[in-house]
Amino acid sequence: MPRRRIGFWYRFAAVLCKPPLVVLLKRDWRGMENMPADGGFITAVNHNSHVDPFAYAHYQYNTGRVPRFLAKSGLFRKGFVGAAMRGTGQIPVYRETTDALSAFRAAIHAVESGECVAFYPEGTLTRDPDQWPMTGKTGAARVALQTRCPVIPVAQWGANELLPPYAKKPVLFPRKTSRVLAGPPVDLSAFYGREMTPELLKEATEVIMAAITRLLEEIRGEKAPEKRYDPREVRLEQRRRTATATARRQTARQEPGQPDASRPEQAEQAQQEGQGT
Repeated sequence: MPRRRIGFWYRFAAVLCKPPLVVLLKRDWRGMENMPADGGFITAVNHNSHVDPFAYAHYQYNTGRVPRFLAKSGLFRKGFVGAAMRGTGQIPVYRETTDALSAFRAAIHAVESGECVAFYPEGTLTRDPDQWPMTGKTGAARVALQTRCPVIPVAQWGANELLPPYAKKPVLFPRKTSRVLAGPPVDLSAFYGREMTPELLKEATEVIMAAITRLLEEIRGEKAPEKRYDPREVRLEQRRRTATATARRQTARQEPGQPDASRPEQAEQAQQEGQGT
């Protein structure tokens, strides 16, 4: 299968973006030999800064296999940015609409046409307190199992030191280093030929996320937590705590003679007055 030609828009974007990236970030790039020379494939990349798509794209551009990112559909409607997104062949994602599956179909078509499609499996900036990869969404695994294409795990670190997650101002000094490491293809052969149930896709996704995490451990020189941060579990726990606190306040209002357990000063006063146990 032929590789995607770089083309005018990609070269133009490189002319605009590479000079500031070179000025702001030193480079420690490894693993480029793991990128397939020909044929379609997926890269699965961790996400910890609004700058890291540019840092990773710089790395990927220099391999000669330019990536097609899955990006929010709104970006494609913003003047020059939208023109550049369309011109470089990025894939719009229409969340929670009737067109939501179009990105999945476009990604499959791109891979089958011999192109590189870049996935951020986490779907958003990591919310892990120490910026380790979170649990992943199943889109990359679904495309990989549908096409049986190579999945190249990529870990990156350094752009998040230039612009930390959810920060509004960059930290320019001292100059940061963009560290990018691509690993060998993830072995998903155990999942081939099986029904693509939600459970199977979650298992395959975790194999991909584990490969990314191992690479990031190598870059950072430390071990990741044994349990992966799951934002859904965190939200459910926060809702449970909120519901419990609400129930306690309602119970306290129904029993005016009892101290409100959600207010420590009342509980302490009650103990001093002999009302607490």
